[in-house]
Amino acid sequence: MAEPSTPAPRTRPRHGYTLAAVLTATVFAVAVPAAARPALPGGGGTDAAPTVVLIHGAWADTSSWSGEVRILRGEGYTARAIANPLENLTTDAETVAGFLKSIPGPVVLVGHSYGGSVITNAAAQTDNVKALVYVDAAAPAVGETTGSLSGSTSALNAPAATLFDSVPYANAPAGVTNLYLKKDIFLKKFAQDLPVQQATDLWATQRAASMAAFDTPSAYAAWKTIPSWYFISTGDRIITPESERMMARRAGSKITTFEGGSHLTLISHPEAVTKVIEAAIDAVGRQR
Repeated sequence: MAEPSTPAPRTRPRHGYTLAAVLTATVFAVAVPAAARPALPGGGGTDAAPTVVLIHGAWADTSSWSGEVRILRGEGYTARAIANPLENLTTDAETVAGFLKSIPGPVVLVGHSYGGSVITNAAAQTDNVKALVYVDAAAPAVGETTGSLSGSTSALNAPAATLFDSVPYANAPAGVTNLYLKKDIFLKKFAQDLPVQQATDLWATQRAASMAAFDTPSAYAAWKTIPSWYFISTGDRIITPESERMMARRAGSKITTFEGGSHLTLISHPEAVTKVIEAAIDAVGRQR
């Protein structure tokens, strides 16, 4: 399967995000203008497009999808970024599945980082997810944990004491704590392609993730039955490109490789990520 490569862009538009170079035309179709897509009742998207639901990963929150939501909504799509509890893969997926069941009509489900594990499990518990999009994400098989999929050269393979500030939390299982990424790791390994001040602000506002989130075995592998797309940043030092390619290929995903970026390319280059989401939207539209 061909892997279109996107060079890191060099110009910045007025809204503050870097413009991604145009991705291969054979992979991405032009979105139908909003005026041509009358809304469905109940807020479930349009007659030509599903609702896009975006799930963030660890040490992040819904604001990490702000660029993609703005672009999608500006093009007339319905997009929702919802909170991922970051507590336990099983219960996190159940929470997301509950939200998905509230949406009438088809869904394109998007996950970043640990959020990829969550969508892999949540999509198997509802019947309206028609496409999965993995953005620098984990896509576990049944029995695999998110923590086992970072890759042999991942920055997360360093001793835990050098990576995390570990903090107890109420009602945690025995021996389980919340993890915060240390500032140096966040700036140099997690968000290294963002301006230092922006990366520092994101470090200061990060959400903690429970150790249990990374250690819970996956109960489902929704990518076996649902078409998937995979966005891989070559600059990702948290889940390595090699690990992501392995997961994408076994899932039969349509792969897009972005040259450069970081684990937070969804923030630094939302246009490039949105192109992949739009490819999934268009494919679902053709199925209807």
